[in-house]
Amino acid sequence: MNIIGPDALVFGVDDLAACRQYLVDYGLQDVGAGRFEALDGTAVVIKAKADPALPPPLGTANLLRETVYGVADAATLDAIEAELRRDREVVREAGPAGGVLHSHDDMGFAVAFQVTVRRPITLPAETVNAPGAAPQRGPNAIGVSPDMPALPRSLSHVVYFVPDAARAEAFYTRLGFVCTDRFTGVGPFLRPAGTLDHHTLFFIQTPPHMKGCEHFTFHMGGPTEVMIAGRRFVEKGYESFWGPGRHLFGSNWFWYFNSPLGCHVEYDADMDLHDHAWTAREAPMGADSSQSFLFQYRQAWAPSGPPPGGAGKPGGPH
Repeated sequence: MNIIGPDALVFGVDDLAACRQYLVDYGLQDVGAGRFEALDGTAVVIKAKADPALPPPLGTANLLRETVYGVADAATLDAIEAELRRDREVVREAGPAGGVLHSHDDMGFAVAFQVTVRRPITLPAETVNAPGAAPQRGPNAIGVSPDMPALPRSLSHVVYFVPDAARAEAFYTRLGFVCTDRFTGVGPFLRPAGTLDHHTLFFIQTPPHMKGCEHFTFHMGGPTEVMIAGRRFVEKGYESFWGPGRHLFGSNWFWYFNSPLGCHVEYDADMDLHDHAWTAREAPMGADSSQSFLFQYRQAWAPSGPPPGGAGKPGGPH
């Protein structure tokens, strides 16, 4: 089934004003009606927690109320509807391009499917010059500037806390998702058929009372954009949770932040692409397997005197 990836994440929140400001400061565009879009039209949608139009809550502290997946065409919608109706209720909301399917996965998360709203975008990727390779930036083309744009391009992935990762995986496997890598005893990274991205979904096995969204992220144009967007976010007063750094599974650069959405929110860039020739890896989850390297943000600094400890002494250059 040609599922491309998440088109939108819908939240029911306590503080609409704080969440709106957060999403705008993160870099999404407020297009009205609680919808905040990346450059390709993928989005986060926020509504008041008590809004009757929202699917019912999970019964935990989770604020995510629905994950909306984009698919390639109406034929894919029909195939998903036929598969899901085998064992669960499906509501088909009328609309263009086949409408929207609404249902629930085996963990109780509300899921929806629609012909994707993603708009084609044509933007340059980050370029690198390296000895031994042809230059990607020619003479006089600079690689970074203080005022360069760094905006979210596309909704990348969502991560769920689930009480039964194996059962959760089996549901999405029915819909054509495949495991690209796995943390032993924790959960799989899953890629749907309509993308080569390493994953659009990841499960973390937790006790039932924790069930919900752990984080979501949007793709940026490269690691420099992750660093610039993250720095600007910190300077607006938002609290860094993890990063910046680079993951091992997926190879994507990352920087996570706390949020008023009841989950963490990430910037990411440069994710691995995989096809059906790929063999999934497996490793225990831990510091050595979750990142290749990790930095810690500090305020801008420049040397103004002798290095701490002095040259050749502990703390100084050697």
